[in-house]
Amino acid sequence: MIRNVIFDWSGTLVDDLPAVWRASNHALQQAGVPEMSLEDFRREFRLPARDFYMERVSKESLPELEGWFLEGFKRVQDTVTPLPHAREFLEFCRQHGLRTFLLSAVHPALFSQQEKISGFGPFLDKTYLGAHDKKDLIGQILRDNELDPTQTVFIGDMQHDIETAHHGGVKSVAVLTGYDSLDKLRKSKPHLIVEHLSELRRHLEANHLCLAPGPAPRSAFPIPTVGALIRDDSGRMLLFKTAKWSGMWGIPGGKIEWGEPSEEALRREVREETGLEIDQIQFVMVQDSIASTEFYREAHFILLNYTCLALPGQSVTLNEEAQDFAWVHWEQAFELPLNTPTRRLLEMVQAR
Repeated sequence: MIRNVIFDWSGTLVDDLPAVWRASNHALQQAGVPEMSLEDFRREFRLPARDFYMERVSKESLPELEGWFLEGFKRVQDTVTPLPHAREFLEFCRQHGLRTFLLSAVHPALFSQQEKISGFGPFLDKTYLGAHDKKDLIGQILRDNELDPTQTVFIGDMQHDIETAHHGGVKSVAVLTGYDSLDKLRKSKPHLIVEHLSELRRHLEANHLCLAPGPAPRSAFPIPTVGALIRDDSGRMLLFKTAKWSGMWGIPGGKIEWGEPSEEALRREVREETGLEIDQIQFVMVQDSIASTEFYREAHFILLNYTCLALPGQSVTLNEEAQDFAWVHWEQAFELPLNTPTRRLLEMVQAR
């Protein structure tokens, strides 16, 4: 049974990726190094951060690097926001008497401001900040607080977090809300991978605060879902990128609820994930997705695929399901790394 929770901060409880990226580019620029795109930064950044920077700047610049980073970060501090489901999970920990700790590389001065903005401070029993290498502190946390490793879990969004958990002999949970991709996190072999903290809360509730080993329990039956290839009045298609599909591009959609007709489910899912209202819904095909390695956990989906038209005069507003979106024409769509079901759907629609 889990009695103690150690959290990472960045990408686990708060979304600071855009701010860290901009601050890092400021530091790199001061060191005379070209800036990085957000996509390149997310792919290449790793902890300990010093190792990441040492590969890019001269040794003479290293002593000044932290100062440049802090200078850049303070300019974009107000862009850091709490992640969806983080507060609810912290409240869940308090309700069940779980002890909570923070182990983070974030600078204490930056954390002080972010803690006030997020309001998460009262939910944390003790914080360990400014960790250059978290492996150096995990043992100290266990000793200082007399934590039983078998009853302790470390939750983080990067390979270094999972490696730190392994190093300390505690359980590990990887969340897909932060810096590292699904592929990276899988390589570090966490005990569990979840899309976000709400999924972890449901997992702990279902297992009486135990962290069930291995993949999430399978549903007794395949899961029926709906998804739509949405077009606008100029013929472009809406695609978006999600962490749970290995960072690949796909279409909006989700599970059909009990008693809900499939087209109503489609309208609801599209509205929730994109903010769009749709019309001219046409069924295209049904697909099976059985234990796809592209998806973050083992599942069997029955995919009901449609095409539809977005009503004019609307703009896309993403929820936490997706990280990016694009309106594209056919030739652009096939240049993207599409997940397999989406590629099959596009090929079917194009053939028609």
